[in-house]
This record gives sequence, structure tokens and C-alpha cells, in this order.
Amino acid sequence: MFRFLLVASALIACAYAVSDESYAVGNSRSDINPDGSYSYSYETSNGISGQEQGVGGQVASGSNSYTAPNGELVQLSYIADENGYQPQGSHLPVAPPIPDAILRALEYIRTHPQYEQPTKRPLFG
Repeated sequence: MFRFLLVASALIACAYAVSDESYAVGNSRSDINPDGSYSYSYETSNGISGQEQGVGGQVASGSNSYTAPNGELVQLSYIADENGYQPQGSHLPVAPPIPDAILRALEYIRTHPQYEQPTKRPLFG
């Protein structure tokens, strides 16, 4: 699963940067070990690069970078583990801040715990 996510993100980065010009892979390295650990890296002549290391099916971490058509350098780093895929990058959307009223309500709930109501016993039985 992790390799699929990595390969998919690498292909998306490459496809995003494809134009009428041809580009070549300048450097690439790949190591796969008997214990399931692996690492790889690549660089293309048009500035796309990526690297990843991990243990197959358990954990992976890496990064990708490329230059967007507007000239902005896009960098993505990620980790994929028991907590899921966790990407980080300045180009990714960020959730808006939690409104003050909601924060106050959460604090009130935290400081005023609910107590269970006593259960009613049947009159007979």
C-alpha cells in the first residue's frame, strides 16, 4: 500500500511536469534488502526529484520536489505508518482555525464533566 502511494505521487509529479520537451533521469538509486527494508531516490534533468525509505508494508517516509509552471518550487515530505499517510508541504491546504465560540464550548465541556444518571430500579422484581 505504501509503495503504491509513493509510486502514485511520483507519477503525478512527473506527469505534472511533462511538456513537449524530453527529460531524462539523471540519477537513480534503489536498494531492496532481504529484511523488507528498502530505499530509493531519483532526479530528472528538469529538476524533479524524490526519495523514500522504509520497511515494506509497515512504514515509509520520503519526499518529492518539482518546479510548478508558475516557477514555484513545490516540496512534499511524508510519512506513512500505522497512523496513515501524513503529507506535509507549504502548498497543501490548511484547515481554518477553530472559532472562539467552539473553543469556549469545548473548554466548558472539559471543565464540567457529565455524571451518569442513577438507573431507576423496577418497583417489582
